[in-house]
Amino acid sequence: MKGVSDNFYEVIKPRLHKRIGREVRLAGRVLDLGCGSCDLVEYLAGTYGQDVTGVDVAAESFPSGRHTRDGTRFHCVKRDAVRLRFVDDGSVDAVVMMWALHEMRRPKAILAETRRVLRPGGEVVIVDFPRDSLAQELWDEDYYRPEEVGELLEGAGFEKVRVRLIEKQQVMWAHGEQPAAEGGTVCRG
Repeated sequence: MKGVSDNFYEVIKPRLHKRIGREVRLAGRVLDLGCGSCDLVEYLAGTYGQDVTGVDVAAESFPSGRHTRDGTRFHCVKRDAVRLRFVDDGSVDAVVMMWALHEMRRPKAILAETRRVLRPGGEVVIVDFPRDSLAQELWDEDYYRPEEVGELLEGAGFEKVRVRLIEKQQVMWAHGEQPAAEGGTVCRG
């Protein structure tokens, strides 16, 4: 892809962590679905002192220690995001999925479960590779188009849905909110 290096995603990862952190900084309890090695979990816990739990179907890449450098505890659990039985209804302020939605076999079920655990007014932030991006050239996986992610979020009942491309159009940033009350609006931008 012209003007984008092969290590582009590794280079921008710290910047994306900061951007996600700013987005969910006021959330007391955060879930990171598809957390991989829990590096975003550790960043949010260490930077914002949040109660953060990473969830992934594979635990092989979880860190052995579960404390940040300053001693803040964080959690990484091996679970399928389709059934988050360890999380009570409406008990989470924010759910984040970074580089994960395209890997999830049952995205509609996962977004329904996300709605269940989010408190009224809680938010979901999805950061992923869009179709026709450098990621597709590098890894030849099937990625969503921005409008598809918007439709998934709207179909799951999220409000104030926004989906846009950032970082030289190589990253999809999607946001939705759990309705505070029945009814609501949906916008894109």
